[in-house]
Amino acid sequence: QSQFAESGGGLVQPGGSLGLSCTASTATLDYYTIGWFRQAPGKGRVGVACISIGDEPIYYFDSVKGRFTVSRDNARNTVYLQMNSLTPEDTAVYFCAASNVSPSNCYEGLFVHWGQGTQVTVSS
Repeated sequence: QSQFAESGGGLVQPGGSLGLSCTASTATLDYYTIGWFRQAPGKGRVGVACISIGDEPIYYFDSVKGRFTVSRDNARNTVYLQMNSLTPEDTAVYFCAASNVSPSNCYEGLFVHWGQGTQVTVSS
C-alpha cells in the first residue's frame, strides 16, 4: 500500500497556476529526497523536479524550469509543487515518490513509495 498521497490537481486554464501537495501517511518525508513526476496520456512517466532532504539542492527538468517551484515543510511532512504559467503540455497525472539519491538523479527508476497520482488538466 502506497505511503504517499498527492492532492491539489484539477482543471486550470492555460496560463493559470495550481499547487500540488505530497504527504505521507507513515513515512517521514524529511528522511528522503522527494521527486515529482508526471505521466501524460499515452506517454511514460517522466521527471518534473526533485528536492533534497534539506531543501537544497533542487533539480528541475528543463520543461518546467522557471515555471514550477518545489518546496517542503518537514514539520507538516509535506512537499509542495507550485505550478505557474501552465500550458496544455503540462496536462498529466502528477506523482510524488521518495528516494535516497541526490536530486540530480531525478529518474523514476530510482524512486519508491509512489502515490496514486493527481490529475492536472490544462485546457480552455
